Amino acid sequence: MTTLVLLRHGESQWNLENRFTGWIDVPLSEKGVEEAKSAGEKLKGYTFDHAFTSVLKRAKDTLDIVLDITGQKNIPIDYNQALNERHYGDLQGLNKAETAKKYGDAQVKLWRRSFDVQPPNGESLKNTLERVLPYWESKILPCVKKGERLIISAHGNSLRSLVMHLDNLSKEAVLELNIPTGVPLVYEFDGDARPVSHRYL
Repeated sequence: MTTLVLLRHGESQWNLENRFTGWIDVPLSEKGVEEAKSAGEKLKGYTFDHAFTSVLKRAKDTLDIVLDITGQKNIPIDYNQALNERHYGDLQGLNKAETAKKYGDAQVKLWRRSFDVQPPNGESLKNTLERVLPYWESKILPCVKKGERLIISAHGNSLRSLVMHLDNLSKEAVLELNIPTGVPLVYEFDGDARPVSHRYL
């Protein structure tokens, strides 16, 4: 069995402030640092051959904390914006509750959770999938096929799009999918690089 750990970064400062973050490079909150440390503790005993992360500080810092706690700071790490959070366009920096008051809860839920509705000047989950999937297929999947043990530190929506692909979720099912911050999601793959199980630690 080949192991792949998906890890959404710990809580960021703007998660704490309930603001749309997207590609804005905000740091982890104090709680986010603790979540990353907790993830590292849960992953003690896991060995990784390769790590992948977005280029955003909150994902990179989460990965650094985990690799430090698990004693694996020297493994190769690929940094790529293909794994960045979806770009929220004009919503970036806005408070989510205030945005819901202005546009309505239903519209904001569509912008946040739907598959193919874009926020103004931003990306939909479909757009995010369209950049995550080629990166998965060209860079990460070959490592899975070689039997490497991998960790990906990324974001709620880049990971939602990848889980949608791995679990063959419908556009309707992905609407309700939420990946918590700082909780490792472990996938096991068979010899044909097909996912056979997954669980949160």
